[in-house]
Amino acid sequence: MAFNLISIIEEFSRLKQIDREKIAEIIRESLESTLQKKLSEETELIVEINFNENEVVAKFDAVVVEESTGFLDEIILEEAKKINHEAEIGDIIPLEMPVSDFGRKTIQSARQAIINRLRESETEKVKVDYEKQKGEIISGAVKRVEYNGYIIDIGFTDALLPTEEQVETEFYKAGDFLKAYVESIRQSKNGVRVILSRKRPEFIIKLFENEIPEIADSIVVIKKIVREPGFRTKVAVASNDENVDPYGSCIGPKGIRIEEIRKELHGEKVDVVLWSDNSEEFIRNAVGPELVKRVYLADKGRFAQIIVNEDNKNIAIGKGGKNIKLAAKLTNYKLDVLLEEEYEEIAANERRITSPIFDLDGVAEKVGKILHEAGYTSVQDIHLATVKELTHIEGVGVKTAEKIKESAKYF
Repeated sequence: MAFNLISIIEEFSRLKQIDREKIAEIIRESLESTLQKKLSEETELIVEINFNENEVVAKFDAVVVEESTGFLDEIILEEAKKINHEAEIGDIIPLEMPVSDFGRKTIQSARQAIINRLRESETEKVKVDYEKQKGEIISGAVKRVEYNGYIIDIGFTDALLPTEEQVETEFYKAGDFLKAYVESIRQSKNGVRVILSRKRPEFIIKLFENEIPEIADSIVVIKKIVREPGFRTKVAVASNDENVDPYGSCIGPKGIRIEEIRKELHGEKVDVVLWSDNSEEFIRNAVGPELVKRVYLADKGRFAQIIVNEDNKNIAIGKGGKNIKLAAKLTNYKLDVLLEEEYEEIAANERRITSPIFDLDGVAEKVGKILHEAGYTSVQDIHLATVKELTHIEGVGVKTAEKIKESAKYF
């Protein structure tokens, strides 16, 4: 038992990177707690571990008795005299016993207590070590695939990349190497479980910090990030130094920096967007400055219309609408992408709706009153009506109807 315990201490210390003295203390306390049950309640027990001699011994005082009641801290007179020939009933005799002499059942109980305490110590060490890495990126290899995610070997423990923290376009098999963001440290029935994520925006932020020195040094800052994991990410950046170009810093020479990030994301599009306090400019940058002709902001609310050329409309919207959706999230504006003629038609309709028929060219006061009484109160009402419908109104002839229809069309 002694030799085995010493071996356990040395091996556990090497494998788990836990201090040898810490493990020895755990074993000492576990043995004392278990062995104390074989002694009287008032007897003080000391367990000593001698690494040099490969010995584990228990030291305690035994009382000399005429007949033992079963406690190990009782020694009958005959045995006591072998130690001290002057011993008498009631005397105290210091004893030193190898732990193995406490009996098989006691040793088994001690072994289980030691195992439990070592597991607790290992769990605590893992928790402390990985709490320091919470919010950072770590690397590991896929160990196996389970029902609730990938089990990742990250060194001294296994981590979980749960299904809900995975990117739907990414698939791994045992042995594949990956990087992930340490999302949390959770306690489970089997110990501590490190929870990873490749889905969260924080993962992208950390990739930028690792690849771009200006961001790591807070010269360039990430103002906001929005993401459709596996498809596209937009990162708004600004510079704290007017001499440092935030866009160029993130892209890197010949695009090498942003390309490294894209590789880690398995080809996910990553758009670097220049931040601006000017809403029109920020929207232009978010959609793609090379795509946008003009931006019109609504007078009320966070609505904007983006004017583009026909060749750029599908690009501005993006596959599955992802570019414009992410731009809207980034800017916190509801965005509509329009061609010039579409915008003009919308603007014309808005003017017609809000303008009374008396503003139309060719509508005299008398005709205007007739139309108003017939329910045609705005220019839009006239625009939507047919010539035939207008001529049904008493006092409105065909020529008048055609004239005011033409005027409403080009209002």
